[in-house]
Amino acid sequence: MMTIDDDYVNKKHNETEQLALVDLTKLMNGLNMGTLSAFLYLIFVTHLFAINGGDAATPSQPPQQMLATGGFQSDRLQQAYKVIQAFKKKVTYDPKNITKTWVGKNICRDYKGFVCDIVPDLNKTTVAGVNFNGNRFNGPSLTLTELILGLRDLAFFHANSNNFTGTIPKNISQIRYLMELDLSNNNFSGRFPYEILHAKKLVFLDFRFNTFLGVVPPQVFLLQLDLLFINNNNFRQRISKYLGFTPALFLTLANNKFVGEIPRSIGRAANTLQEVLFLNNKLSGCMPYELGLLKKSTVLDVGFNNLTGPIPHSFQCLRKMELLNLARNRFYNEIPEAVCSLPGLTNFTASYNYFTQVGPQCRKLIKSGVLNVNRNCILGLPNQRSQADCARFFANLPTCRRAKSMHYVPCSNGNSGNQLETSDLETTPAPAPAPLGRSYGALTPH
Repeated sequence: MMTIDDDYVNKKHNETEQLALVDLTKLMNGLNMGTLSAFLYLIFVTHLFAINGGDAATPSQPPQQMLATGGFQSDRLQQAYKVIQAFKKKVTYDPKNITKTWVGKNICRDYKGFVCDIVPDLNKTTVAGVNFNGNRFNGPSLTLTELILGLRDLAFFHANSNNFTGTIPKNISQIRYLMELDLSNNNFSGRFPYEILHAKKLVFLDFRFNTFLGVVPPQVFLLQLDLLFINNNNFRQRISKYLGFTPALFLTLANNKFVGEIPRSIGRAANTLQEVLFLNNKLSGCMPYELGLLKKSTVLDVGFNNLTGPIPHSFQCLRKMELLNLARNRFYNEIPEAVCSLPGLTNFTASYNYFTQVGPQCRKLIKSGVLNVNRNCILGLPNQRSQADCARFFANLPTCRRAKSMHYVPCSNGNSGNQLETSDLETTPAPAPAPLGRSYGALTPH
Protein backbone atom coordinates (compact mmCIF):
# COMPACT_ATOMS: atom_id res chain seq x y z
CA MET A 1 0.00 0.00 0.00
CA MET A 2 1.32 3.47 -0.89
CA THR A 3 2.14 5.63 2.15
CA ILE A 4 1.53 9.34 2.52
CA ASP A 5 5.28 9.85 2.12
CA ASP A 6 5.10 7.98 -1.16
CA ASP A 7 2.33 10.29 -2.33
CA TYR A 8 4.48 13.32 -1.52
CA VAL A 9 7.49 11.93 -3.35
CA ASN A 10 5.45 10.79 -6.33
CA LYS A 11 3.69 14.13 -6.53
CA LYS A 12 6.98 15.97 -6.83
CA HIS A 13 8.62 13.28 -8.95
CA ASN A 14 5.77 13.47 -11.44
CA GLU A 15 6.27 17.22 -11.60
CA THR A 16 9.99 16.81 -12.24
CA GLU A 17 9.31 14.20 -14.93
CA GLN A 18 6.90 16.57 -16.62
CA LEU A 19 9.54 19.30 -16.59
CA ALA A 20 12.12 16.95 -18.05
CA LEU A 21 9.72 15.62 -20.70
CA VAL A 22 7.93 18.87 -21.56
CA ASP A 23 9.88 19.02 -24.82
CA LEU A 24 13.03 20.15 -23.06
CA THR A 25 14.71 20.07 -26.43
CA LYS A 26 12.65 23.05 -27.56
CA LEU A 27 12.66 24.70 -24.16
CA MET A 28 16.45 24.87 -23.90
CA ASN A 29 17.07 25.91 -27.49
CA GLY A 30 18.71 29.32 -27.22
CA LEU A 31 18.48 29.48 -23.44
CA ASN A 32 21.38 29.51 -21.04
CA MET A 33 21.22 27.36 -17.95
CA GLY A 34 20.44 30.30 -15.66
CA THR A 35 17.34 31.08 -17.71
CA LEU A 36 16.35 27.43 -17.72
CA SER A 37 16.77 27.08 -13.96
CA ALA A 38 14.63 30.17 -13.43
CA PHE A 39 11.97 28.69 -15.71
CA LEU A 40 12.01 25.36 -13.90
CA TYR A 41 11.76 27.21 -10.62
CA LEU A 42 8.73 29.20 -11.72
CA ILE A 43 7.01 26.04 -12.96
CA PHE A 44 7.80 24.34 -9.65
CA VAL A 45 6.37 27.23 -7.64
CA THR A 46 3.24 27.29 -9.81
CA HIS A 47 2.82 23.59 -9.07
CA LEU A 48 3.10 24.21 -5.36
CA PHE A 49 0.44 26.94 -5.60
CA ALA A 50 -1.91 24.47 -7.24
CA ILE A 51 -1.28 21.87 -4.54
CA ASN A 52 -2.23 24.27 -1.78
CA GLY A 53 -5.33 25.78 -3.34
CA GLY A 54 -3.64 28.72 -5.02
CA ASP A 55 -1.33 29.99 -2.26
CA ALA A 56 1.76 27.90 -1.57
CA ALA A 57 3.65 30.79 -0.05
CA THR A 58 1.30 31.46 2.84
CA PRO A 59 -0.66 28.31 3.80
CA SER A 60 -3.12 29.03 6.56
CA GLN A 61 -2.56 27.77 10.09
CA PRO A 62 -4.86 27.80 13.13
CA PRO A 63 -4.11 30.68 15.55
CA GLN A 64 -3.44 28.30 18.43
CA GLN A 65 -0.80 26.49 16.39
CA MET A 66 0.87 29.82 15.58
CA LEU A 67 1.04 30.56 19.30
CA ALA A 68 2.46 27.12 20.07
CA THR A 69 5.31 27.67 17.63
CA GLY A 70 6.35 31.14 18.73
CA GLY A 71 4.53 32.93 15.92
CA PHE A 72 5.80 30.66 13.14
CA GLN A 73 3.42 28.74 10.91
CA SER A 74 4.86 25.43 12.11
CA ASP A 75 7.65 24.01 14.18
CA ARG A 76 9.36 23.01 10.89
CA LEU A 77 9.52 26.67 9.91
CA GLN A 78 10.63 27.61 13.41
CA GLN A 79 13.59 25.28 12.99
CA ALA A 80 14.19 26.50 9.42
CA TYR A 81 14.39 30.07 10.72
CA LYS A 82 17.31 29.16 12.98
CA VAL A 83 19.11 27.40 10.12
CA ILE A 84 18.57 30.27 7.70
CA GLN A 85 19.73 32.91 10.17
CA ALA A 86 22.90 30.96 10.90
CA PHE A 87 23.60 30.67 7.20
CA LYS A 88 22.89 34.37 6.72
CA LYS A 89 25.82 35.22 8.99
CA LYS A 90 28.16 33.28 6.70
CA VAL A 91 27.19 35.31 3.63
CA THR A 92 29.47 38.34 3.57
CA TYR A 93 28.96 39.16 -0.12
CA ASP A 94 25.41 39.49 -1.42
CA PRO A 95 25.33 41.78 -4.48
CA LYS A 96 21.58 41.31 -5.02
CA ASN A 97 20.69 41.98 -1.36
CA ILE A 98 18.83 38.70 -1.14
CA THR A 99 19.62 38.12 2.53
CA LYS A 100 18.07 41.46 3.49
CA THR A 101 14.69 39.83 2.90
CA TRP A 102 15.47 37.11 5.44
CA VAL A 103 13.87 39.03 8.30
CA GLY A 104 10.89 38.13 10.46
CA LYS A 105 8.87 35.00 10.95
CA ASN A 106 6.98 34.77 7.67
CA ILE A 107 9.55 32.77 5.72
CA CYS A 108 7.10 31.59 3.08
CA ARG A 109 5.98 35.08 2.16
CA ASP A 110 9.06 37.24 2.63
CA TYR A 111 12.28 35.24 2.23
CA LYS A 112 13.61 35.35 -1.32
CA GLY A 113 15.05 32.07 -2.49
CA PHE A 114 12.90 29.81 -0.31
CA VAL A 115 9.74 27.97 -1.33
CA CYS A 116 7.24 26.42 1.08
CA ASP A 117 4.86 23.50 0.90
CA ILE A 118 3.07 21.05 3.20
CA VAL A 119 4.80 17.88 4.38
CA PRO A 120 1.96 15.36 3.91
CA ASP A 121 2.85 12.86 6.61
CA LEU A 122 3.16 15.67 9.15
CA ASN A 123 0.59 18.09 7.68
CA LYS A 124 2.97 20.94 8.47
CA THR A 125 4.26 23.84 6.44
CA THR A 126 7.96 23.55 5.66
CA VAL A 127 10.72 24.86 3.39
CA ALA A 128 10.44 22.55 0.39
CA GLY A 129 12.84 24.24 -2.00
CA VAL A 130 15.84 26.55 -2.27
CA ASN A 131 16.70 28.59 -5.36
CA PHE A 132 19.99 30.51 -5.03
CA ASN A 133 20.77 30.41 -8.76
CA GLY A 134 22.85 33.37 -9.83
CA ASN A 135 22.99 35.02 -6.40
CA ARG A 136 26.83 35.03 -6.33
CA PHE A 137 26.87 34.55 -2.56
CA ASN A 138 30.34 34.52 -1.04
CA GLY A 139 31.96 34.32 2.36
CA PRO A 140 35.15 33.06 3.98
CA SER A 141 33.57 29.72 4.94
CA LEU A 142 30.56 29.40 2.68
CA THR A 143 29.76 25.71 3.04
CA LEU A 144 26.33 24.20 2.60
CA THR A 145 26.34 21.30 5.07
CA GLU A 146 24.48 23.05 7.87
CA LEU A 147 21.98 24.65 5.50
CA ILE A 148 21.02 21.65 3.41
CA LEU A 149 20.94 19.22 6.35
CA GLY A 150 19.06 21.71 8.49
CA LEU A 151 16.26 22.05 5.94
CA ARG A 152 15.12 18.46 6.30
CA ASP A 153 12.19 18.53 3.87
CA LEU A 154 13.88 19.86 0.73
CA ALA A 155 12.67 18.58 -2.61
CA PHE A 156 15.09 20.74 -4.60
CA PHE A 157 18.25 22.72 -3.92
CA HIS A 158 19.51 24.93 -6.77
CA ALA A 159 22.65 26.98 -6.15
CA ASN A 160 24.19 27.63 -9.56
CA SER A 161 26.78 30.42 -9.75
CA ASN A 162 27.73 31.05 -6.16
CA ASN A 163 30.93 30.51 -4.21
CA PHE A 164 30.14 27.47 -2.12
CA THR A 165 33.18 25.48 -1.14
CA GLY A 166 33.99 22.42 0.93
CA THR A 167 32.33 19.07 0.34
CA ILE A 168 28.89 17.58 -0.16
CA PRO A 169 27.32 16.63 3.20
CA LYS A 170 27.95 12.99 4.10
CA ASN A 171 24.41 12.58 5.37
CA ILE A 172 22.68 14.09 2.35
CA SER A 173 20.71 10.86 1.96
CA GLN A 174 18.81 11.88 5.09
CA ILE A 175 17.03 14.54 3.03
CA ARG A 176 14.28 12.10 2.28
CA TYR A 177 12.48 14.01 -0.50
CA LEU A 178 15.47 15.51 -2.33
CA MET A 179 14.92 15.19 -6.09
CA GLU A 180 16.96 18.01 -7.63
CA LEU A 181 20.49 19.09 -6.73
CA ASP A 182 22.27 21.80 -8.71
CA LEU A 183 25.67 22.85 -7.34
CA SER A 184 27.13 23.93 -10.67
CA ASN A 185 29.56 26.81 -11.11
CA ASN A 186 30.80 26.90 -7.53
CA ASN A 187 34.14 26.14 -5.88
CA PHE A 188 33.73 22.49 -4.96
CA SER A 189 36.83 20.37 -5.44
CA GLY A 190 38.37 17.02 -4.53
CA ARG A 191 37.10 13.59 -5.48
CA PHE A 192 33.67 12.90 -6.88
CA PRO A 193 31.15 13.35 -4.03
CA TYR A 194 30.34 9.71 -3.38
CA GLU A 195 27.86 10.80 -0.72
CA ILE A 196 25.38 11.70 -3.44
CA LEU A 197 25.07 8.05 -4.45
CA HIS A 198 22.84 7.46 -1.44
CA ALA A 199 20.29 10.14 -2.42
CA LYS A 200 18.08 7.60 -4.16
CA LYS A 201 15.22 9.93 -5.10
CA LEU A 202 17.33 12.29 -7.20
CA VAL A 203 16.19 12.89 -10.78
CA PHE A 204 18.28 16.01 -11.51
CA LEU A 205 22.01 16.15 -10.73
CA ASP A 206 24.22 19.01 -11.91
CA PHE A 207 27.88 19.30 -10.79
CA ARG A 208 29.29 21.09 -13.85
CA PHE A 209 31.85 23.89 -13.65
CA ASN A 210 33.58 22.86 -10.44
CA THR A 211 37.03 21.30 -10.03
CA PHE A 212 36.16 17.74 -9.05
CA LEU A 213 38.84 15.31 -10.15
CA GLY A 214 39.71 11.62 -10.24
CA VAL A 215 37.10 9.08 -11.27
CA VAL A 216 33.33 9.00 -11.59
CA PRO A 217 32.00 5.96 -9.69
CA PRO A 218 30.00 3.56 -11.89
CA GLN A 219 27.09 3.67 -9.44
CA VAL A 220 26.25 7.20 -10.57
CA PHE A 221 24.87 5.63 -13.73
CA LEU A 222 22.45 3.58 -11.64
CA LEU A 223 20.78 6.64 -10.12
CA GLN A 224 17.31 7.12 -11.57
CA LEU A 225 18.17 10.47 -13.10
CA ASP A 226 16.50 12.37 -15.91
CA LEU A 227 19.45 14.74 -16.20
CA LEU A 228 23.14 14.24 -15.41
CA PHE A 229 25.58 17.11 -16.04
CA ILE A 230 29.17 16.58 -14.87
CA ASN A 231 30.92 18.53 -17.60
CA ASN A 232 33.72 21.05 -17.06
CA ASN A 233 35.50 19.31 -14.21
CA ASN A 234 38.81 17.41 -14.11
CA PHE A 235 37.65 13.81 -14.25
CA ARG A 236 40.44 11.70 -15.73
CA GLN A 237 39.65 8.06 -16.46
CA ARG A 238 38.13 5.63 -18.92
CA ILE A 239 34.40 6.16 -19.01
CA SER A 240 32.73 3.43 -16.98
CA LYS A 241 31.45 0.47 -18.97
CA TYR A 242 28.19 0.97 -17.08
CA LEU A 243 27.53 4.30 -18.79
CA GLY A 244 24.62 2.84 -20.75
CA PHE A 245 22.75 1.85 -17.60
CA THR A 246 21.81 5.47 -16.96
CA PRO A 247 18.14 6.29 -17.55
CA ALA A 248 19.07 9.96 -18.09
CA LEU A 249 17.48 11.84 -20.95
CA PHE A 250 20.27 14.42 -21.04
CA LEU A 251 23.89 13.43 -20.40
CA THR A 252 26.84 15.80 -20.58
CA LEU A 253 30.42 14.59 -20.00
CA ALA A 254 32.07 17.34 -22.04
CA ASN A 255 35.24 19.26 -21.20
CA ASN A 256 36.86 16.74 -18.90
CA LYS A 257 39.81 14.41 -19.47
CA PHE A 258 38.07 11.11 -20.19
CA VAL A 259 40.22 8.68 -22.18
CA GLY A 260 39.80 5.41 -24.06
CA GLU A 261 36.85 4.22 -26.09
CA ILE A 262 33.19 5.15 -25.82
CA PRO A 263 31.67 2.21 -23.90
CA ARG A 264 29.64 -0.20 -25.99
CA SER A 265 27.02 -0.27 -23.24
CA ILE A 266 25.79 3.09 -24.57
CA GLY A 267 23.33 1.08 -26.65
CA ARG A 268 21.44 0.10 -23.49
CA ALA A 269 20.17 3.69 -23.30
CA ALA A 270 18.35 3.31 -26.64
CA ASN A 271 14.90 3.96 -25.20
CA THR A 272 15.76 6.95 -23.02
CA LEU A 273 18.83 8.96 -24.03
CA GLN A 274 17.95 12.07 -26.04
CA GLU A 275 21.14 14.14 -25.93
CA VAL A 276 24.71 13.11 -25.12
CA LEU A 277 27.85 15.25 -25.24
CA PHE A 278 31.32 13.64 -25.22
CA LEU A 279 32.80 16.89 -26.55
CA ASN A 280 36.39 17.90 -25.81
CA ASN A 281 37.86 14.97 -23.95
CA LYS A 282 40.69 12.61 -24.90
CA LEU A 283 38.63 9.71 -26.18
CA SER A 284 40.26 7.34 -28.68
CA GLY A 285 39.53 4.24 -30.73
CA CYS A 286 36.62 3.74 -33.13
CA MET A 287 33.04 4.68 -32.42
CA PRO A 288 31.00 1.63 -31.36
CA TYR A 289 28.16 0.62 -33.65
CA GLU A 290 25.96 0.72 -30.51
CA LEU A 291 25.73 4.49 -30.88
CA GLY A 292 23.42 3.75 -33.79
CA LEU A 293 20.96 2.13 -31.38
CA LEU A 294 20.11 5.50 -29.81
CA LYS A 295 16.82 5.74 -31.65
CA LYS A 296 15.49 8.59 -29.52
CA SER A 297 18.60 10.77 -29.60
CA THR A 298 18.48 14.17 -31.25
CA VAL A 299 22.00 15.33 -30.29
CA LEU A 300 25.29 13.40 -30.43
CA ASP A 301 28.54 15.31 -30.05
CA VAL A 302 31.94 13.58 -30.04
CA GLY A 303 33.88 16.58 -31.35
CA PHE A 304 37.43 17.48 -30.26
CA ASN A 305 38.66 14.00 -29.32
CA ASN A 306 41.09 11.46 -30.79
CA LEU A 307 38.50 9.10 -32.21
CA THR A 308 39.15 7.37 -35.53
CA GLY A 309 37.77 4.86 -38.03
CA PRO A 310 34.82 5.11 -40.42
CA ILE A 311 31.36 6.27 -39.46
CA PRO A 312 29.50 3.10 -38.40
CA HIS A 313 26.74 2.15 -40.84
CA SER A 314 24.44 1.90 -37.82
CA PHE A 315 24.29 5.71 -37.76
CA GLN A 316 21.67 5.52 -40.52
CA CYS A 317 19.31 4.24 -37.79
CA LEU A 318 19.48 7.57 -35.89
CA ARG A 319 16.19 8.67 -37.39
CA LYS A 320 15.57 11.45 -34.86
CA MET A 321 19.07 12.91 -35.01
CA GLU A 322 19.14 16.68 -35.47
CA LEU A 323 22.67 17.67 -34.49
CA LEU A 324 25.65 15.40 -35.17
CA ASN A 325 29.16 16.69 -34.42
CA LEU A 326 32.19 14.59 -35.43
CA ALA A 327 34.60 17.51 -35.88
CA ARG A 328 38.31 17.46 -35.04
CA ASN A 329 38.93 13.75 -34.76
CA ARG A 330 40.63 11.28 -37.14
CA PHE A 331 37.68 9.75 -38.93
CA TYR A 332 38.17 8.55 -42.50
CA ASN A 333 36.60 6.85 -45.57
CA GLU A 334 33.33 8.06 -47.03
CA ILE A 335 30.55 9.92 -45.27
CA PRO A 336 27.65 7.49 -45.75
CA GLU A 337 24.82 8.72 -47.95
CA ALA A 338 22.36 7.07 -45.57
CA VAL A 339 23.56 9.31 -42.75
CA CYS A 340 23.20 12.40 -44.92
CA SER A 341 19.63 11.21 -45.63
CA LEU A 342 18.50 11.23 -41.99
CA PRO A 343 15.17 13.12 -42.07
CA GLY A 344 15.70 15.46 -39.12
CA LEU A 345 19.37 16.35 -39.60
CA THR A 346 19.85 20.12 -39.47
CA ASN A 347 23.47 20.43 -38.30
CA PHE A 348 26.15 17.92 -39.31
CA THR A 349 29.77 18.86 -38.65
CA ALA A 350 32.52 16.60 -39.97
CA SER A 351 35.32 19.12 -40.39
CA TYR A 352 39.00 18.50 -39.51
CA ASN A 353 38.98 14.76 -40.19
CA TYR A 354 40.24 12.60 -43.07
CA PHE A 355 37.08 11.77 -44.98
CA THR A 356 37.70 11.03 -48.65
CA GLN A 357 34.31 10.88 -50.33
CA VAL A 358 30.81 12.36 -50.25
CA GLY A 359 27.88 11.37 -52.46
CA PRO A 360 25.04 13.38 -54.02
CA GLN A 361 22.89 13.60 -50.88
CA CYS A 362 25.83 14.74 -48.74
CA ARG A 363 26.73 17.32 -51.39
CA LYS A 364 23.20 18.70 -51.13
CA LEU A 365 23.74 19.17 -47.39
CA ILE A 366 27.08 20.87 -48.04
CA LYS A 367 25.43 23.25 -50.48
CA SER A 368 22.61 24.06 -48.04
CA GLY A 369 25.03 24.66 -45.16
CA VAL A 370 23.87 21.70 -43.07
CA LEU A 371 27.07 19.67 -43.56
CA ASN A 372 30.57 21.09 -42.93
CA VAL A 373 33.41 19.02 -44.40
CA ASN A 374 36.21 21.59 -44.33
CA ARG A 375 39.74 20.27 -43.78
CA ASN A 376 39.26 16.71 -44.96
CA CYS A 377 40.73 14.82 -47.95
CA ILE A 378 37.82 15.07 -50.39
CA LEU A 379 39.00 15.68 -53.97
CA GLY A 380 37.30 18.49 -55.81
CA LEU A 381 36.01 20.34 -52.74
CA PRO A 382 37.48 23.59 -51.42
CA ASN A 383 39.12 24.12 -48.03
CA GLN A 384 40.58 20.59 -47.78
CA ARG A 385 43.80 19.34 -46.22
CA SER A 386 46.97 19.32 -48.26
CA GLN A 387 47.79 16.25 -50.33
CA ALA A 388 50.89 15.67 -48.21
CA ASP A 389 48.90 15.80 -44.98
CA CYS A 390 46.41 13.24 -46.29
CA ALA A 391 49.20 10.97 -47.57
CA ARG A 392 50.92 10.93 -44.19
CA PHE A 393 47.70 9.94 -42.45
CA PHE A 394 46.80 7.11 -44.82
CA ALA A 395 50.35 5.76 -44.75
CA ASN A 396 49.69 4.78 -41.12
CA LEU A 397 45.97 4.23 -41.22
CA PRO A 398 44.41 3.37 -37.83
CA THR A 399 42.20 0.29 -37.80
CA CYS A 400 39.20 -0.75 -35.72
CA ARG A 401 39.34 -3.81 -33.46
CA ARG A 402 35.78 -4.77 -34.38
CA ALA A 403 35.85 -3.88 -38.08
CA LYS A 404 32.87 -6.09 -38.93
CA SER A 405 30.60 -4.15 -36.60
CA MET A 406 31.20 -0.99 -38.66
CA HIS A 407 28.93 -2.51 -41.36
CA TYR A 408 26.14 -3.66 -39.05
CA VAL A 409 22.76 -1.91 -39.58
CA PRO A 410 20.56 -2.84 -36.59
CA CYS A 411 17.44 -1.21 -38.04
CA SER A 412 17.67 -3.16 -41.33
CA ASN A 413 15.10 -5.84 -42.12
CA GLY A 414 17.51 -7.73 -44.31
CA ASN A 415 19.92 -10.37 -43.15
CA SER A 416 22.75 -9.76 -45.57
CA GLY A 417 25.87 -8.08 -44.35
CA ASN A 418 24.46 -6.91 -41.05
CA GLN A 419 24.79 -9.87 -38.72
CA LEU A 420 27.24 -9.93 -35.81
CA GLU A 421 28.95 -12.78 -34.09
CA THR A 422 27.97 -13.56 -30.49
CA SER A 423 31.35 -12.21 -29.38
CA ASP A 424 30.43 -8.81 -30.86
CA LEU A 425 27.34 -8.39 -28.68
CA GLU A 426 27.32 -6.44 -25.42
CA THR A 427 26.92 -8.67 -22.35
CA THR A 428 28.11 -6.43 -19.52
CA PRO A 429 26.40 -7.32 -16.24
CA ALA A 430 25.02 -4.60 -14.01
CA PRO A 431 27.40 -3.10 -11.44
CA ALA A 432 26.97 -3.74 -7.76
CA PRO A 433 24.81 -1.22 -5.91
CA ALA A 434 26.58 1.68 -4.25
CA PRO A 435 27.78 1.00 -0.70
CA LEU A 436 25.67 2.09 2.48
CA GLY A 437 16.84 21.60 -22.06
CA ARG A 438 19.20 21.24 -23.95
CA SER A 439 22.58 19.85 -23.13
CA TYR A 440 24.48 22.61 -24.91
CA GLY A 441 23.10 25.05 -22.36
CA ALA A 442 25.18 23.14 -19.82
CA LEU A 443 28.37 24.29 -21.58
CA THR A 444 27.95 27.78 -20.17
CA PRO A 445 28.36 28.16 -16.42
CA HIS A 446 25.28 30.24 -15.65
